[in-house]
Amino acid sequence: MARGTKLALIVTAALIASLSILVSPYQTILISLLNPPQIPGSQDRLHTAQTIPVQAAVGPESLAFDPSGNGPYTGVADGRILKWQGDAGWTDFAFTTSNRKECGQPFAPEKEHVCGRPLGLRFYKKTGDLYIADAYHGFLVVGPKGGVATPIATEADGQPIFFTNDMDIDELEDVIYFTDTSMVFRRREFMSSILNGDKTGRLLKYDMATKRVTVLLQDLVFANGVALSKDHSFVLVVETSTFRILRLWLQGPNAGKTDVFAELPGFPDNIRRNSEGEFWVALHSKKGLFANLIVSYPWFGKALLKLPLNFKQLHKLLVGKPHATAIKLSEKGEILNVIEDSEGKTLRFISEVEEKDGKLWLGSVLTPFIGVYNL
Repeated sequence: MARGTKLALIVTAALIASLSILVSPYQTILISLLNPPQIPGSQDRLHTAQTIPVQAAVGPESLAFDPSGNGPYTGVADGRILKWQGDAGWTDFAFTTSNRKECGQPFAPEKEHVCGRPLGLRFYKKTGDLYIADAYHGFLVVGPKGGVATPIATEADGQPIFFTNDMDIDELEDVIYFTDTSMVFRRREFMSSILNGDKTGRLLKYDMATKRVTVLLQDLVFANGVALSKDHSFVLVVETSTFRILRLWLQGPNAGKTDVFAELPGFPDNIRRNSEGEFWVALHSKKGLFANLIVSYPWFGKALLKLPLNFKQLHKLLVGKPHATAIKLSEKGEILNVIEDSEGKTLRFISEVEEKDGKLWLGSVLTPFIGVYNL
């Protein structure tokens, strides 16, 4: 690209961003132009979901049910892991650190490194133990009665696990696959990670017997959700910033090889397998004009970071108006179903979709509630 053309694009982007955010008379018009398009064939029904508020908390990112079917359990922004007790509401179940003197605020990103930020959750059915991916305190486990979790992995190949994100458990082999999103950026810097095009993510494996952590994949772009196939022949890992899901073959003639399992119309977050072997993917948002530019032109995201915009303003440029999108994939990566709340009337910025007993349970890293949608 010619230097003059590149400069012109940067200047144009800066003008659009500044106008859309800072000049109020133009906000509605310009932001409408940035909104992601409707996905062909999608069903705009997620607005009919019910919501369950998470009292005095924000960001129920991941949802897990214990071996008895109780829950869900979820981690929130102040570092707690909560359990849903139905009519009794939410109760504290576990913590990823005992150092909680400064952890009274529902949302305080500047204290996440102290209070912890539990993200992915999975129960080990054989024991009832809950495994926790905490963005700051690493990979942990807590017993069926809850309490303070015990760290079990904080480094791999001599490098610290810097941004633990999600996992899945292979109960046949007694190993756990989990992601380290970035070796450079912390969770509270995830916007910088995306806009800088950071490629330091890893897929790791924890062996319960040997307590050893090995690196399976590296140089991933915002490594995020993890899901094992029903037949245990492959494991999937989400690359949020490239809008795709990678497949690492564990068995068969392709064992050890990686390919693209699915390309998606937005920023995928967590991925969860249902009882049929299909996969539900939560999109943080669909991709619009700015998201496409960031992927096509790596320098574009870095240019946005130099503008005088805060997190909320940058987020608005990337995602447009609030909305929610859940996508069901076949075991071959084909899109089977897309369900949306395209106007964000009830749900927005979902992070996980867990199918259980004819319902979808939906988490969100940004809202103070979870959603429940009847299939």
